[in-house]
Amino acid sequence: MNTIVLDHNVGKARYSTEEWRTRVDLAACYRLIAQYGMSDLIYNHITARIPGTDEHILINPYGMLYEEITASSLVKIDIEGNVLDSPMGFGVNRPGYVIHSAVHKGRPDVNCVIHTHSRAGMAISAMKGGLLPLTQTAMRFKDIAYHDYEGVALDLDERERLVADLGGVTTMVLRNHGLLAVGSSIPQAFNTMYWLEMACKAQVDAMSSTTDLLLPSEDIVEETYRQFQPEVRRPFGELEWPAMLRFLDRRDATYKN
Repeated sequence: MNTIVLDHNVGKARYSTEEWRTRVDLAACYRLIAQYGMSDLIYNHITARIPGTDEHILINPYGMLYEEITASSLVKIDIEGNVLDSPMGFGVNRPGYVIHSAVHKGRPDVNCVIHTHSRAGMAISAMKGGLLPLTQTAMRFKDIAYHDYEGVALDLDERERLVADLGGVTTMVLRNHGLLAVGSSIPQAFNTMYWLEMACKAQVDAMSSTTDLLLPSEDIVEETYRQFQPEVRRPFGELEWPAMLRFLDRRDATYKN
């Protein structure tokens, strides 16, 4: 594997302040997804739109583990997946970018897209009933969308159907496949995926027991969902993000390189 040689100062000199900040946050998000067991070897993506642009996206180099990603190693591509800048010479997994290109093109309000193949997420994706309101955490996602499986995401025609199924929400179950979370910022998208994953894990655990499951009333589910809306309390993820960066810094701060 190529040796990462770009450091913090080199990166800051090479990129605008806004792009470098996005690179650091995106590299941190990759590390956090790996830390919490949601990565899938070198596959899948977390993408972020570069501030001030509609067409330029940052993505992981194809061939690196999430735990290896640094700010300087991220690849800049256009919205169709064509490489514009690859500091370490890596390419990108263009077929795997189909899902992300669909969302970035169809949802200009979205600046970060996270797609996972976690064990719990795949389990929920295979359940006919999908994500159930079994816990307070799951009730946050009452409006979750669903997209039927069409095979490995190679067909560009699928993008239109995927965006139509996603609509205006921030979470989607890709049937027989995995999970998708989007956000107006990297911190918000990570927070959404983290709690969606926790909701999936709790459901798998509960359904594997021999106890009858207790579902709250529709009124309670609706009220709990309302209480999680940004305009009611706050955009979840922003307040937590500095703590998440400190969490990483105590373990390995090389994501900033």
